[in-house]
Order: sequence, then structure tokens, then C-alpha cells
Amino acid sequence: MPPSAISEQAHIRQGSPEFRRAVLALFMAGFATFGVLYCVQPLLPGFSSHFGISAGNSALALSVSTGVLAVAMLVAGMVSDRVGRRPVMVVSLLSSALLTLAIALVDDWSTLLVLRTLLGLSLSGVPAVAMTWLVEEMDSRSLGLAMGLYIGGNAVGGMSGRLIAGVVADHWGWRAGIAAVGVIALLATLALWTQLPASRHFRAQRAEPMQMPARFAGVFADAALPWLFACGFLLLGVFVTLYNYLGYHLLAPPYGLSQTVVGLIFSVYLVGSVSSAWMGQLAGRVGRGPVLALSFGLVLAGIVLLTMPWLPAMAAGIALATFGFFGGHSVASSWVGVRAGALRAEASALYLFSYYLGSSVLGAAGGVFYTHWGWAGVCVFCLLLTLGGLAAAWRLWHLLEGGARSELLEAKG
Repeated sequence: MPPSAISEQAHIRQGSPEFRRAVLALFMAGFATFGVLYCVQPLLPGFSSHFGISAGNSALALSVSTGVLAVAMLVAGMVSDRVGRRPVMVVSLLSSALLTLAIALVDDWSTLLVLRTLLGLSLSGVPAVAMTWLVEEMDSRSLGLAMGLYIGGNAVGGMSGRLIAGVVADHWGWRAGIAAVGVIALLATLALWTQLPASRHFRAQRAEPMQMPARFAGVFADAALPWLFACGFLLLGVFVTLYNYLGYHLLAPPYGLSQTVVGLIFSVYLVGSVSSAWMGQLAGRVGRGPVLALSFGLVLAGIVLLTMPWLPAMAAGIALATFGFFGGHSVASSWVGVRAGALRAEASALYLFSYYLGSSVLGAAGGVFYTHWGWAGVCVFCLLLTLGGLAAAWRLWHLLEGGARSELLEAKG
């Protein structure tokens, strides 16, 4: 058999040049996607001051993007089934970079929200398709690491977008902060376009909108997938809520920290890049169920530390919650792709729909708790949600034949 034929059939394996190119391209795509999505988070107090709006209204700058993103990903996956994974991701990232630069130019709150809504629509092509591309193209033994590194790019991008926007805004204003992230997104688009290998295992499918309800119903026929969707909803909902209102808490007395220092707090996102890869490999050894439950336990411990009035304890708490969040997302997202089989595109879309819906709904609801009960109210709200997530992870673990042995066999398969 000629080498080209072998290459067409082979999946990408860890250690190969194609593995390195693919990981670099998708790391940069995740970096830019979550950079432009979350760059407004450290700027929320500044929006409140500049536009004269409440903390809850300011949080809409993030919630409208994640809410539209959740819905749009249901369609983006279907579009990629028809036209291909790579074109959808490249166009999505390029349009998102341009919209981010446009947002930096506006001075009207309603216009800013409209552009952030369009940004949520344009961003949908990367997170809806990247995980499906990895499941299709990666060797099964390399998938856990590749998925973890992609999500690590999400972590570093989310951290860098917040950090860059916050620090630049402290010196040159929020417009300059957003514009800086937009320029980085343009560079990441170039990396995705030039480095991502062509799909070998993609087979175009005709988009059949009338078949979507039946295909999504097929996903819910699986006993475990709905629990994984619930875990994604709660994971990101809790995580975004904590980060949305932590800045308000630390900028106010008795802390009175500067915007730059608050922005630097987002550097704890670096632990997420470590967590996603490490927890993904740990799940391959001991099973996804126990590692997912451990992730929620770490988030829970982090929230307890965040209720304390001392800055070192709060720093440890946000780091611990971040570690648990990215570890849990890495495990749950790869688990969805493995369990869904032929319906992995639909299952990934539904997981991410639930995931970003949690950000939009729970992130906005956290504003009500902050307005009425301050930071303590936010922590109690997140604590209750995390307990629900821990119960869901525990149920999921024992639902799959009731033990770690069978779950470990599935994780290794």
C-alpha cells in the first residue's frame, strides 16, 4: 500500500509532527476564542462606571455572548457536517477577531451589547467543531492528551484575554484593552489556517434540519449523556459567576485593589492549563467518573476558601476552583465524545449548549445575589450549585455499571 493511502487511513498519534501542528493550531484557536469571549470580564466594573449601569446589567456584556453561543453551536455543528470542520473554524475565528476590534470603537451600551451578541454567534464555530475534529482525527490513545491541551489553550486564552484587557485598560482605557485582544485573535486565525492538518476522517453529510430533533433525541437515549450535560451546565455556571463578581468585591473596600492587580488575579488560569492535561491523563488511569467527582470537590473547597476575608485564602480558593473547573471540563467533554459514537457531533453540541447556557443563565443570576447579599450571597449561590454538580457526578459514576472497574475499562476504550 502506498504511503499516501496509509496516511489517509491513519489517525494522528502523539509525538508525530502532525500531532504537534494540530495541537498548536487548536491551542491557538482556543486561546483566541476564549480570549475575546472573556476579555470583558475584568472590565465589568469599568463598564458600570463608564455607562452608569449596575453590576447585573454590566454582566450582560458576557451573558449575551455566551447565551447566543450556546444556541448557535447547535447549528454550527450541523454546518460543519456539511462544509467541513476546518473552514467553519477559520471563518468563525476571523469574524470574531474583526467584531472584537469593532467593539473597541463603540461608545453606546446598546450597540456594545448588539456587537457582543453577534460575537457569540460568530464564535460558535470553534468550540462546536474543535472537539469533534479531535475525536475524528486523533488516535484514541492520544485523544485525552490532545483534548486536554486544547482545553489548556482555552484556559490560557481566557486568562490572557482577561489579564491583557485588564492591565491595558488600567493604563489606556477599556477600548485599548479590547482592541489588544482583537489583534491577538487575528494572529491566532493565521496560525489556525496555516497549521491545522487537513481532515482525513471527515465525511460530508447533507444537512437535514428535519432530522435534527430525532438525532438529538437519540443522544438523550443514552443514560449517561444527560448527566454529563448537567455537569457542564453547573461547572461553567459556577466558574463564570465567581469570576464575574470577584472583581467588584476586590475593587471595593476594605481591599481597594487596582484594576491591574485584579487583572493579575486571572493569572491563576495557568493552573487550568495544567489541570486539563493532568486530569485528562489521570482519568485514563483511574476512570472518568471518580476524577469528575474529584473536580467538583476541588471547586467546592475553593468556594469555601473564597468566603474567607483574607487575600491569601481567597487567592488559594480561586486557584483551587479554577483547577477543579478545568479538570472537570476536560474529563466531561472527552467523555461525551467517546460515549456518543456516531452522534458525537450532536452530543458535543448539546454538551456545549448546556455548558454555555450555564454561563449565561447562572452568571446573570449571580448578579441578583451580589446586588442583594454581596459577595457572601454569590458564594452561597455557587456552593449550592456545586453540591448539585457533585451529586450529578456521583450519580453518573455509579450509573455506569456501578463502579470504578467498568468505568475504567470504558475510559481506556
